[in-house]
Amino acid sequence: MSADRTSGVTGPARTDEVFSALADPNRRLMIERLAAHGPATATELAARIGVSRQGAAKHLAGLVEAGIVSAARQGREVRYELVEQGLEPGAEWIQGVGGKWDERFASLKRHLDD
Repeated sequence: MSADRTSGVTGPARTDEVFSALADPNRRLMIERLAAHGPATATELAARIGVSRQGAAKHLAGLVEAGIVSAARQGREVRYELVEQGLEPGAEWIQGVGGKWDERFASLKRHLDD
């Protein structure tokens, strides 16, 4: 059973959830670990980043809530994996802000070249 509590949520609220989830360094470590090694349990992730299993489960719940990670039960285990487009709202926001700065720099360059 996969959990994606943010399906259908778009825009600023979704972007805020992604950045809020990414604010914690342990959550970023979990994302890096899942990206590098694929699905894992809370116990496996806890051992990799040096937190308790309960701490890892709490962080993973935040990542699931933000739509970055999904949870799937396999027997007695819950395995977590990255959602393919989970980080996209944050990346789109960064790209939009970066694009505006690119436009400003190009305008300044044109002005200085004149």
